[in-house]
Amino acid sequence: MDGTFEELVAEAETAPVEGWDFSWLDGRATEQRPSWGYQRLMGERMARASAALDIQTGGGEVLAAVPRLAPLTVATESWPPNVVKATRLLHPLGAPVVADADEPPLPFVDGAFDLVVSRHPVTVWWEEIARVLRPGGTYLSQQVGPASVFEVVEYFLGPQPPEVRRSRHPDDARAGAEAAGLEVADLRCEALRTEFFDIGAVVYFLRKVVWMVPDFTVDRYRERLRELHELISAEGSFVATTTRFLIEARKSL
Repeated sequence: MDGTFEELVAEAETAPVEGWDFSWLDGRATEQRPSWGYQRLMGERMARASAALDIQTGGGEVLAAVPRLAPLTVATESWPPNVVKATRLLHPLGAPVVADADEPPLPFVDGAFDLVVSRHPVTVWWEEIARVLRPGGTYLSQQVGPASVFEVVEYFLGPQPPEVRRSRHPDDARAGAEAAGLEVADLRCEALRTEFFDIGAVVYFLRKVVWMVPDFTVDRYRERLRELHELISAEGSFVATTTRFLIEARKSL
């Protein structure tokens, strides 16, 4: 993307970041997708479900793209701007959105759903997932894996300790699911290529995915951003590795 450092940063700093739609990055960044096709898998299971819950739906974009929702489909979301966006998108499809803090308990009775889904949850409360699933019910989730996009994180924050780099490991997800009484039917992890083609893409990404560099502001990191802008200008892009894992777990009959 052509433009001076100041122009690119100013554009990205004022772009809206509500929802979980990354289309603003089209042409400015690319991210390789996992081979398993979460949207397709979710759609297949949703078509067979009678009651489904989408936890941390974001702006509702992923759920809204499912070809056929379960007869009863409900979504939860905690961030108020996303609640508004998801409500506008999902209510016309017959799926209510419940404003809910990302902490126990989920506002539903025991055994309310035969399918629970969640794409890129920030937190996973396994005991609550197991509680709201019916016997024989399924939890399907695509999650961010360990040290995802840490080339960006460590560019701004420096080398991270081993325990931070290991957090969100799929083995821990398996252990959490099994401790809650669920049987893990599928667990896969992939490392994927991500490229940022201008400094505006980096600024937008860090404004949207706020837990990557929690204290990020343009003013705080302006000089570091300027150095990265020069690196991208010289090399054509900044390359990072995204990690994703898929987990499917079932509640016994």
